Amino acid sequence: MSIRIQKKTVDVTPALGKVALWGGIECTVNRVGNVYQDQISRSGHHDRLSDLDTVAELGIRTLRYPVLWERTAPDRPDALDWRWPDERLNRLRALGIRPIVGLVHHGCGPRYATFDTPGFDRELSRYARQVAERYPWVQAYTPVNEPLTTARFSGLYGIWYPHGRSDKQFVAILLRQLRATVLAMAQIRAVQPAAQLVQTDDLGYTHSTPALHYQADFENERRWLTWDLLSGLVRPGHALWSYLRRSGASERDLWFHVENPCPPSLLGINHYVTSERYLDEDLTRHGAWTHGSNGRHRYADTEIVRANPAQRLGIAALLCQAWERYRLPIAVTEAHLGCTVDEQQRWLGEVWQQAEAARRAGADIRAVTAWALLGLYDWHNLLTRVENRHEPGVFDLSSGRPEPTELTDMVRQLALGRPVDTLVPPGLGWWQAKEAVKEVLAV
Repeated sequence: MSIRIQKKTVDVTPALGKVALWGGIECTVNRVGNVYQDQISRSGHHDRLSDLDTVAELGIRTLRYPVLWERTAPDRPDALDWRWPDERLNRLRALGIRPIVGLVHHGCGPRYATFDTPGFDRELSRYARQVAERYPWVQAYTPVNEPLTTARFSGLYGIWYPHGRSDKQFVAILLRQLRATVLAMAQIRAVQPAAQLVQTDDLGYTHSTPALHYQADFENERRWLTWDLLSGLVRPGHALWSYLRRSGASERDLWFHVENPCPPSLLGINHYVTSERYLDEDLTRHGAWTHGSNGRHRYADTEIVRANPAQRLGIAALLCQAWERYRLPIAVTEAHLGCTVDEQQRWLGEVWQQAEAARRAGADIRAVTAWALLGLYDWHNLLTRVENRHEPGVFDLSSGRPEPTELTDMVRQLALGRPVDTLVPPGLGWWQAKEAVKEVLAV
């Protein structure tokens, strides 16, 4: 099958001399068993139009924002309720804030077209066309947020619906999300030819003991699959071609992306303190919750910041790796730490400093996103249980409405262009090794 795709990449923002500040609202609608969770409702943002004025007061002019399929058309594809996105997108437009519109955020699709069925890619592309026709002035989209991460959680680890635990299910879900992305962008660009694909996914790195280098090498290739497939780079000779074929992907599935490349206009790099991993076959050194197996070895999978923080690469190195691989503009599209406010300031400061370091090293880094502006709920258990544990973001919702913190003022000062070094509290973050900090600041 061949479809007409606009293949050129589009500049999302001018290549200015400084890293820009973007914002984002945690908006996951995921499914566990038969239960859907909705972060927009849980945060109260669903009922607070005034949140958008609060965002504007920070000085943010680009915002990752949801027009989620599962919320707009939850029951039938021909029963769409546009009232909420109409009010919100029109308010953003009036405020002069450019939305990067997300259509699926860690979701599996509504019940009539979940991503374990053939209807997902067909119906998502139909919905994308309807969104583009209703808001033709919107120029930036993320049809599916973090396809690789969602496929791991839903198809490999059994955490989210359909709770798969096999390479075959992981690959099937990943390919369906990416095919849907290509088809969705084709429909969007039929309405708005200049529409930009801002494709997000988590980017980390896997470290290991010598005995597990083979597993780390595999995972370090796998982390690129979202962008490699969309860019049409996965063909015979690719490091994971044989793995994908063994895991159930047909040649037709893979050649679809070669024949219909839809490279991102901008790479959205999501990175957390947990994104760099460490694999260790000595299970006695790590808690039982980290233990797993690949069928050849049993090993612990834990955070490098806990196992060996001095070995951590840091996001500057990862941004440079992404730049060398794709030569596409890059933004850090998520930068959140669930911790005390001073540690959140140090984390955002480190991400900003390292984005600037990567830019000085030659990578085209456009922005860092203050994520999540309104915090998030129950990500400590990966949204598998409703425990109503709130992690404050740029604002604290403990009182039931957005309350500013020291992080709020830091974000506002970054938007004004104040140097990040003057905004970071003294001292190192709990995850930082002195040697690593000195090295990145010297880049």
